[in-house]
Amino acid sequence: MRTMDHSVPFDGCVRRRIWLMRHAEAAYFDDRGQHDPNAREVPLTATGRNQAAAMRDLLKNVAFDRAVCSGLPRTLQTASIVLAERQMELEVAPDLCEIETGDRSAVSPERLKDEFAYALFSAGDGGATFHGGERFDSFLARVVPSLERVIVAPAWKEMLLVAHGVTNRVILAWVLGLPLGAIGRFEQDSCCLNVIDLDTAPDGAIRRRFLRAVNLTASDPAKTNVRRNTVENLALRYLMQH
Repeated sequence: MRTMDHSVPFDGCVRRRIWLMRHAEAAYFDDRGQHDPNAREVPLTATGRNQAAAMRDLLKNVAFDRAVCSGLPRTLQTASIVLAERQMELEVAPDLCEIETGDRSAVSPERLKDEFAYALFSAGDGGATFHGGERFDSFLARVVPSLERVIVAPAWKEMLLVAHGVTNRVILAWVLGLPLGAIGRFEQDSCCLNVIDLDTAPDGAIRRRFLRAVNLTASDPAKTNVRRNTVENLALRYLMQH
């Protein structure tokens, strides 16, 4: 496995890396196209399992020394496939679970095509919610402290972190120092990878944070076959039920 040079910074800091993934494709809809009302518990699809296996192959030479996920089945399964035969404990950080949504079944087709599909672009508006569910500002207030608690733990150097689409967008905005309203500008395809480097001082403080890669997918890294974003795809599936 590849060993990263963690003594890279010139000022005595330690460079750590987070390999941040979104979970692979999940079975939000059954074979008839009907949405599973218990979206928190859905497993990966067969396609999702193949996506995770492809990412496992892509990361086979990374010397992970820590692995964390949100604890929802789709992140547990994705992380387990990526880690494959590695003898590692998979930690759970429940506050990194996906933002809670409202009752999408009650949303009209007109709102599905506008408010639903592009809700992330209004995340910074005062009191804005995700499809009538959790407020974006409340979501930010649980995700960022949870991430910082994960980071502050000593001794790790290369962490696999498997979370969710909106969770990851908030983390990416945190890395870049962007406001909540910027999260709609990031895309997070199923089983994508983001590479984040952190320079940590001897006292544990994060001195620098920067992105190496965003939304990399093993099967189509150049995004040649992708045009709709993930929330547009969800809205399209819901529209097919109306």
